[in-house]
Amino acid sequence: MTTSEEILGPASYFPSIEKKYGQPIEHWLQILRSAGELKHMELVRLLKTEHKLGHGHANALVAHYLAKR
Repeated sequence: MTTSEEILGPASYFPSIEKKYGQPIEHWLQILRSAGELKHMELVRLLKTEHKLGHGHANALVAHYLAKR
């Protein structure tokens, strides 16, 4: 991918997630992998309640994670 290509979809949130929460995206994906077989909104709720992520950031991480499974 060249630098002129725009990142679309959930991954477009990744730079702001890393900046705001101080952890790399892989950190959050590992948490989702460790959570087991939960549904989309259950995973979002986990990130929001246990890790204090905002709804949009949590939703973007979960959407990306589930799309890559």
